[in-house]
Amino acid sequence: KKSSWRGRLARFGWCSVGSRGKRMALFGKSDEEVKEEPSSQDGLLTPILHHPPNGTASGSNKGAGAGTDPRDVAKRQGRVYRLKPAVKQYAWGIRGDASRVSRYALESGTIQAIDQSAPYAELWLGTHPSGPSLLDDGTELALVVDAPNGQLPWLFKVLSAGKALSIQAHPDKERAAVLHEQNPQQYKDANHKPEMAIALTPFEAMCGFRRLSEIAINLRRHREFAACIDIEAQLKVFTASPHEAAEQRAALMAVFESFMSCPADKSKKELAALVTRLRAEQSPSFQGAGATHINPPSGDASGALSSVESPWERKAARAILRLAEQFPGDQGAMAPLFLNYLLIAPGEAFFMAANEPHAYVAGEILECMACSDNVVRAGLTPKHKDVENLIEMLTYTMGGPDIEFGRLEHSDEGSHTLVYPPPVPEFEVLVTTVEPGHEYAIPPLDVPSILICFEGIGSTRSAPGPNGEEPLRAHQYELKPGKCLYITAGTISLVLVCDTKFKGPLRVARARQNLNYHRPTL
Repeated sequence: KKSSWRGRLARFGWCSVGSRGKRMALFGKSDEEVKEEPSSQDGLLTPILHHPPNGTASGSNKGAGAGTDPRDVAKRQGRVYRLKPAVKQYAWGIRGDASRVSRYALESGTIQAIDQSAPYAELWLGTHPSGPSLLDDGTELALVVDAPNGQLPWLFKVLSAGKALSIQAHPDKERAAVLHEQNPQQYKDANHKPEMAIALTPFEAMCGFRRLSEIAINLRRHREFAACIDIEAQLKVFTASPHEAAEQRAALMAVFESFMSCPADKSKKELAALVTRLRAEQSPSFQGAGATHINPPSGDASGALSSVESPWERKAARAILRLAEQFPGDQGAMAPLFLNYLLIAPGEAFFMAANEPHAYVAGEILECMACSDNVVRAGLTPKHKDVENLIEMLTYTMGGPDIEFGRLEHSDEGSHTLVYPPPVPEFEVLVTTVEPGHEYAIPPLDVPSILICFEGIGSTRSAPGPNGEEPLRAHQYELKPGKCLYITAGTISLVLVCDTKFKGPLRVARARQNLNYHRPTL
């Protein structure tokens, strides 16, 4: 995968094979150019809420089977509807029109103008009670969805992250039910929340624990990090057998529990010392050994620590400095020393299962997840941190998630579709590319889907049915980045068209129930 991702990007049209600068120009700003929120706040600033007709509170659970005549819902099937997504302005969002979320919200009609001083973090497409999408006439999407309570089992998002999100994990169904029963105010439902991210720009994230051998190197190289972990836990790291998985997991759990239990005043002091030292080492005047080496080893066969830093160590050091600036005094800024720090190329995807630690750092993605609000946080946030539950629930597997580019679902002259099916039944995402002068017919399915255009310009129209019968509705909609459609179950074929007058391809993403559940790629 690592050796061929550029060619795969070029083959499927995500970007041309060329310099990193060219890829940045095609898919958005680099991480250095992304505007960052100087405040450490992780909460909601000014939510943009919908106001459904007849005084219905936004986010009500009203839908099919909940006060709605099923006959009215049935009449609405077999159609395509324009959608207005909900927008969330969390403090970590990218500000102004540099954010795809703001531009898409403007194009879809959710907002009338972009506030250049405000962060725009998430665009929600679905029936989630905290941010339901609306039809263009103001009707809540739930009133059209033919499902229990009018609720889709998944939520489709666009994320624009200008600064790091909290270090967190999502509980599995069994633990979610327990947490919901014990603390319904904090854990509002009994569902799990597996999620999948597809990069729209180069995207940075911390996902899963590092291997124990890497954590051992960091303990020896960074005395400030080691000072936050008791000696007994450190000994487990150095004595755990590389051939005993249970022993390695126990050592990893001991390190994480000890680190998270470190008194706040001590961790804050050690973080300040670490930052001071790393800044000096990163400065031009610092002449570190092996500065000309491209991929030097971190140690020799005897286990002795090399004086030469490897690329992953340098990347972790830079990440710590960046996180410490965004969240002064938060011990979570040391997370790159025990979590994998990844850079995801546009078009690549990864899946985060339940009970796995992660934190998105910077960039823009499409995200799809099971519909739930359950988040157990550990750091890089002023919100509630449930360290005890987090320590208990994590799997303590090592190595990070698989990075995939999707599987080719269809390929015709001038169009192709990649499918991203995770190992959960609730959702999958398909990305379709249509070249200028070509079209692609989305076949009718027995499950509903939500479509969003994220690149190019085009249009839709209905196609005749299998018997040649013309459809009652033309379903002619303009497509440009930010335009969203809800495609009901059983909708007659919807054709995506990219006219010859346009210079580049049309690209759309669709979320739906996972029809490839038994053939996952992630």
